[in-house]
Amino acid sequence: MKKLNNYTIMLSACCTLLWTGCKDLELAPENTFTDLTYWTSAAKAESMLNTAYSQMFTSNRFFFNEGASDNAFNGRGDNAGAASLAAGTYDPSLGRLQSQWDDNYSAIKTCNIILENIDRVEDMDEAELARIKGEARFIRAYQHFQLMTWFGDVPLLDQDISIEDAQTISRTPKSQVLEFILGELEAASEVLPTQQELPEAERGRITSGAAMALKARVHLYEGQWQEVVATTEPLIMGEEYGSYGLFPSYEGLFMPENQFSQEDILSLQYVPQLRTWAEFFDMAPLSAGARLNALAPTQELVDSYLMENGLPISDPNSGYEESDPYDNRDPRLTATIVYHLYEWEDNGDTHTIYIEPGTDPDESAPDEYVPGSSSTTTGYYTRKYFDPSRNTDYASGLNLMLFRYADVLLMYAEAKNELNQMDQTTWDETVRALRERAGFEAPAALDFDADLGQEGWREAIRNERRIELAMEGLRVFDIRRWRIAEDVLNGWAHGAQYGPPSEDNGYLRVNLRTFDPSKHYLWPIPRDERNLNANLTQNPGWE
Repeated sequence: MKKLNNYTIMLSACCTLLWTGCKDLELAPENTFTDLTYWTSAAKAESMLNTAYSQMFTSNRFFFNEGASDNAFNGRGDNAGAASLAAGTYDPSLGRLQSQWDDNYSAIKTCNIILENIDRVEDMDEAELARIKGEARFIRAYQHFQLMTWFGDVPLLDQDISIEDAQTISRTPKSQVLEFILGELEAASEVLPTQQELPEAERGRITSGAAMALKARVHLYEGQWQEVVATTEPLIMGEEYGSYGLFPSYEGLFMPENQFSQEDILSLQYVPQLRTWAEFFDMAPLSAGARLNALAPTQELVDSYLMENGLPISDPNSGYEESDPYDNRDPRLTATIVYHLYEWEDNGDTHTIYIEPGTDPDESAPDEYVPGSSSTTTGYYTRKYFDPSRNTDYASGLNLMLFRYADVLLMYAEAKNELNQMDQTTWDETVRALRERAGFEAPAALDFDADLGQEGWREAIRNERRIELAMEGLRVFDIRRWRIAEDVLNGWAHGAQYGPPSEDNGYLRVNLRTFDPSKHYLWPIPRDERNLNANLTQNPGWE
């Protein structure tokens, strides 16, 4: 028999609470936590809720999901399965598939246990009771949303189930899972406080605004444009779900001193020394103290940044010079990606990052690009989310934003355009606002161009989304919902122009990728799950 932790849907309650499973009061042992003896105080309920929060998402997936897209390359190891997913070389045995299934259902179980037992707590404040239930319902919906997005039809668990049931349960149609998610988020939004109503000590908790932001993202991924507009408009134009806005500095938004800004709708919470993430140890330049490079931005991402005049580098009038490729570009490029001759700042100290081979005047400095070494595979490193206050080995307590106001603006702009309702007002409220915040000044970059038409605006909004949210783990979902993955994940992913001139004009060929639209838009159900439960059917193309 497989180990119990392979029964992922059921995920032994012992792993979470040390429950014994006893149901009769007279059978509950006095020296063991059970579902009958645990729920004796609000503090214990809050502790269980904290477990659900800790299961919500991981820093590893936050960053390395980007490596499963055309924005970055996971060149060392197979972090979060990114290398296999991007290259299209995986099958139902890939560890990421199993861990995704495990982790999501583990969190769902925790939430179900909370919702089924919290009413046992005597004399609990009604407002606190409603809030905990709302937060648990949000997290449960978020976990189902992740499962549905990757796998399609998945077992819907709105209550805790036994091991026996878990071995026979079937996949629920996606439409029913979707309906459940939306219903949970609507219910949660009605009882949760706004961000402004939270005491300072409770900043970072799930709010009604977070419920609406997730609801908007669910509608976005389903192409339900009118619903996206209806859900995002209150976040943009009203204060019913909180008051949000763009933080004035794009670069500053991702710095520790600006956490909990008006742009932060919901973040993964970290605390220096106590709960940290350390992915930057394998993402920053070697000369900045990194260990090696495991995730490197691609040339395709770099090329997507506009010139300061608002034109793409492919436009002959843009002024782009291949010999000086990073000059006069969208300022968000420098805030996000480290390139050759980048001025790296760290707590008041600045040094130049020499990436092009043979250019560093300091012969003792580590080589930032050497094929087959521990350096960058593409000729680029990451800057966004660099934490100057990090601990040893880049352990950081900086929060990672899962939902931010800029995303809401982009969802709204995309939906309005897909409804053929794009106009100057919408453009100014969304794309122009983002570009102004980024530092654009040229009228051609800021002004609404009525001649573009729906297709032209679609291209502009999609590219704006790619740039604004780069290296935040969302690109993989966008290329899948836009059904362009077969276009951008087939062929070579490239790096900087350090390769042989005879191949792709010298741009490094770093990873050959394949995306089969007949199968890759849905992940296969993990092999071990189907070995345990014959009722879990497989997705098309994966038998």
